[in-house]
Amino acid sequence: MTSESSTSKNGAGKNGTDRMPSVFVGVGGPRQIWDDEWNGKLHGWAESMPRPEGILMFSAHWTRFPITLGARETVPLTYDYYNFPKHFYDVQYPAPPAPALADRFVEVMGDKLEIYGSNRGLDHGAFIGLMGMYPDAGVPVLQVSIPTFEPEMLFEIGRALAPLRKEGVMVMGAGLLTHSGESKEANHAFDAWVMDKLAKRDNESLFKYEELAPGVKQALPTVEHFVPLLVAYGAGYDDNEGMLTGVENLPDATGTRRSLQFN
Repeated sequence: MTSESSTSKNGAGKNGTDRMPSVFVGVGGPRQIWDDEWNGKLHGWAESMPRPEGILMFSAHWTRFPITLGARETVPLTYDYYNFPKHFYDVQYPAPPAPALADRFVEVMGDKLEIYGSNRGLDHGAFIGLMGMYPDAGVPVLQVSIPTFEPEMLFEIGRALAPLRKEGVMVMGAGLLTHSGESKEANHAFDAWVMDKLAKRDNESLFKYEELAPGVKQALPTVEHFVPLLVAYGAGYDDNEGMLTGVENLPDATGTRRSLQFN
């Protein structure tokens, strides 16, 4: 892993606290399920952090307003991809449900947002990254919909959820910093710009990424894969002890698979 500031390797605070990091996980398409190299890097990263007692998941592949909670009990996965061979739909990831975390989410956010429930299983934006990070499927997971693309609102949702980090909960955004194969140069320029703004905590610019960031129109034809980052960033913003790159980009690749850790 690469450190953008001084932070202990395991993600715990320098003062010895057990506050969980919040993370943004770079997740590719369904073929990543069998990408041993990528999954190995995700697992190594997960092993370097404290093991969470629960994961609060915001995936690029579930955008719904009002904010909606996924299933509180064990249900089938949501195979939200199409025209793949049959074995892509035989994949299982039997993570335990997290009904107590759902209750805590309502306690923390119920006076701020209208919250709906659902019986939706984890989608591929959620379970593919989790398969790499926690292949034993032993961590309870609650998925929550992305209710808006408005950057500051997503950031503030993350900030409101930050107290859960002291309860062993990992707030996780899953997506991609760029989501286009059109231009390697545009993708790398956008990635570098975002990393600079995160490192400087320049929220004013970051929240205007669609106007200010170089290469944004080519790197992000649509923004749903980027915005889960803002939730994770918000959850790790206060009492911040540094940012790490958990999984690096491939230097010669067109796209970005960067994963980030906010301590």
